[in-house]
Amino acid sequence: MLKAGSLAKVAVLLGLVQAPLYAETFLTVEQARQALWADMSMVSADVVLSKAQMKAIAKASNVRVSRNHLKAWKTADGGWFIIDQVVGKHEMIDMAVALDAAGKVKGIEVLTYRETYGDEVKHPKWLAQFLGRGKEEYLQLDKQIKNISGATLSCRHITDGVNRWTHTWDQVLRHI
Repeated sequence: MLKAGSLAKVAVLLGLVQAPLYAETFLTVEQARQALWADMSMVSADVVLSKAQMKAIAKASNVRVSRNHLKAWKTADGGWFIIDQVVGKHEMIDMAVALDAAGKVKGIEVLTYRETYGDEVKHPKWLAQFLGRGKEEYLQLDKQIKNISGATLSCRHITDGVNRWTHTWDQVLRHI
């Protein structure tokens, strides 16, 4: 006869019930805003990308644009604060990125990481590789951006996200 705990494990293995998801939140949106822009005033911008803009961003960045809505705020000095997601290995990673008025990465933070391993991508030393990067340079893992063993897909997708965000600035945000 199976015990209740064993029965629950069998049910999870058979896919009859969903196992609890793993997620670790490192920063809230407000904490990321404070870390990246301090007390800089900013205004929420409802950015809805047209199909043509999505196609142009994808072509320029070599990264698929999956959503047409961008959660963004424009700063008083012309910079941008963006909240977005990239996929890790299987699960989404919530990210915050600050782009200066020239479209260069001013800062980047991992808000929530949902994979069971590979969260080293949140470390400031690894994220610092993106500082000052813009659309002029197509970033690639193992070229300009160092990989983290055990977090390769998360590293690759965050790198792709930076390429997409800087090209989103070039194609759309700098014109707002």
